[in-house]
Amino acid sequence: MSSTINHAYSSLSIGDSDQLTHTVTEGDVRLFAASSGDNNPVHLDHDYAKHSRFGGVIAHGMYSGVLISRMLGTQFPGPGTIYLSQTLNFRAPVRPGDTLTVNVEVIALHEHKPVATLACTVINQNDELVTDGESVVLVPKDAKEVEMPPLPRFEEV
Repeated sequence: MSSTINHAYSSLSIGDSDQLTHTVTEGDVRLFAASSGDNNPVHLDHDYAKHSRFGGVIAHGMYSGVLISRMLGTQFPGPGTIYLSQTLNFRAPVRPGDTLTVNVEVIALHEHKPVATLACTVINQNDELVTDGESVVLVPKDAKEVEMPPLPRFEEV
């Protein structure tokens, strides 16, 4: 197991930010389809997708949202962070092979509760905005080192 230290609400300031980078694989898209039950052929069927407006397989729009969730829950603010709301705008398709950079920035801090609003953007390897929105999260009151459990492993059958 690895460990990480989360960010306490009291340590956050307007303008604090962080980012993560992830390269999307076809396996990511297939696993998302399996876990969500969304088997739209534009995500899974190369023959179908090549005749679509996108000209090929694309990731589910919510896949960008999953990467934002990953950032918030594991990195910044980190473990113990709880989603209260999320808006997302899907600006461009995400394809297997794209390298995405998720950026989050604190844009508001609630005065009487440990609640933060973060601007979220997802940019591809061509510096193209693919997703943006805002997250409102309940931030841990205390910073602590957290042991992160290993991710489950799945095999496609």
